[in-house]
This record gives sequence, C-alpha cells and structure tokens, in this order.
Amino acid sequence: MPNIKQQEKRMRQAEKRRMRNKSRKSEIKTYIRRFEAALQRGDREESELYLAKAIKALDKAASDGILHKNNAANRKSRLTRKFNALS
Repeated sequence: MPNIKQQEKRMRQAEKRRMRNKSRKSEIKTYIRRFEAALQRGDREESELYLAKAIKALDKAASDGILHKNNAANRKSRLTRKFNALS
C-alpha cells in the first residue's frame, strides 16, 4: 500500500479505469458472440444489426485507447469477412 496521498489517489483512479475498460471489452465480446450466433442461425438481419453494434463499439474502444487501432481494424475486418461469406 502506498504511503503517499497522491499515490493512493492514483490507485483509486487506475482501478476505476480498469473496471471501465473491462466493462467495455466485455460489451464488445458480447456483441461479437451475438453476431456469430445470428450468423450460425443464418439470420441475416440480426447478424447485420450486431455487426454494426460490434464495429461501433470497436471503433469507440480504439479511439479511447482501450484497444490498439490495428487490433480493432483486424477484428472488424474478420467480422465483415464472416458476414460477407454468408451472402
């Protein structure tokens, strides 16, 4: 445990940010899981909806520094390829 007041504050801030980032990553994973489930069922409309949500969440995470921009781009590309393979 830190002895310095500023370090205590830094620890509190870091924990808040860690929890926020964890939540955002979980949200992205949920959208991707739902997208892939809709893809398995062959439900084009629902998969298109979750693809859009996943892409938006990935872009936002990349702009906020939660994910690296190339990592987000690679994931988006992979999802889009899966979607296009359906049609």
